[in-house]
Amino acid sequence: MNNLLLNYLLRNFLKTFFSVVLVIYCFGMLLNLFEEIEFFKNINVSIFKPLMLTSIFVPSMIIKLLPFIIFISSMIFMIKIRNNKDLLTLKVYGYSNIKIFFILACTSFILGWLVLIIVSPITSSMVKYYEKTKSQYARDIDHLVTFNNNGLWIKESNLNGERIITAQKPDGFNLVDVTIFNFNNDFILNKKIFAKKANIKSNNWVLKDVIVFETKDGIFERKYFDEFTVTSIYNHEKITSLFNNSDTMSFLDLMVDYKNLLNNGYSQRFLNQSLHSMLSLPFFLFLMTSIASILTMNTLKKSNNFKFIIIGLIVSVMVYYFKDLSIALGQTDRIPLILSIWVPIIALSLFTFIGVLQINEK
Repeated sequence: MNNLLLNYLLRNFLKTFFSVVLVIYCFGMLLNLFEEIEFFKNINVSIFKPLMLTSIFVPSMIIKLLPFIIFISSMIFMIKIRNNKDLLTLKVYGYSNIKIFFILACTSFILGWLVLIIVSPITSSMVKYYEKTKSQYARDIDHLVTFNNNGLWIKESNLNGERIITAQKPDGFNLVDVTIFNFNNDFILNKKIFAKKANIKSNNWVLKDVIVFETKDGIFERKYFDEFTVTSIYNHEKITSLFNNSDTMSFLDLMVDYKNLLNNGYSQRFLNQSLHSMLSLPFFLFLMTSIASILTMNTLKKSNNFKFIIIGLIVSVMVYYFKDLSIALGQTDRIPLILSIWVPIIALSLFTFIGVLQINEK
């Protein structure tokens, strides 16, 4: 009988969860499809292209919303078994509130780890393909930034022509071993700049130990400078933001290739934030299921679902803004960044502990 009841709980809870995921996926498809159609409206592609890109982008969005999806799923499931008297039946057969609570919360915890280990690598690959495909149709194709085994490459367009910048690797706010090629509007090379280091904190790059080759009467003349300034549309913040997309990195990438990502120019601060945000996901799912159980298991009486819809929305908004505020404090160095990721978990754990004590008495 116990196995039968356990199978009933798990089967119906997971069924509710995947139903909510499917509904969110459909809404995400609908909303994002309009954005993709707007992007491709002046480009000669079939409707299949925006539809395909939307379908591979939405799963990464669902992972971000997973704590709130699991909260809604738990609320719906708990209200359902309470209103149809299944909760009372479970108690008659020895399933206490605390036992039901731990079964559902632990299931959510395990789901979180399965998402990190199995689903995350798939969605990160999909996002990489999404961004690569979108970049091929980007309207600002005259300005490109890429980072590969040959270092950092930047292409800029300006009134005087084109500029290509290469650097061996980034080092904090600096680029190491920088080479700049300036071309006129006829794509003829008219200036080459070599520098040991370039500070790119602002748009006015400060180059050190510089050699400049500039054409004069068709001949390149060499000049040396201890310091030389170049104005670019890019700075450190803008370049970093182009690569700091945690959606393109899976949990396994961060765990296995952390040092390689660091050597490839990713900020350690960004990598730590991404890693701890992913690590916190199973605990977040556990706690959101816990809160849903606490809110719905206080009584066995059948109640108005509208009240719980309002409560669920309020709780979701409060948790979202609390989490967002905590991370913002970490990003501005008001509190340690890693601590800012775990503060919402710690706060919700305290609330859950008190709530579990209350439902255990009923």
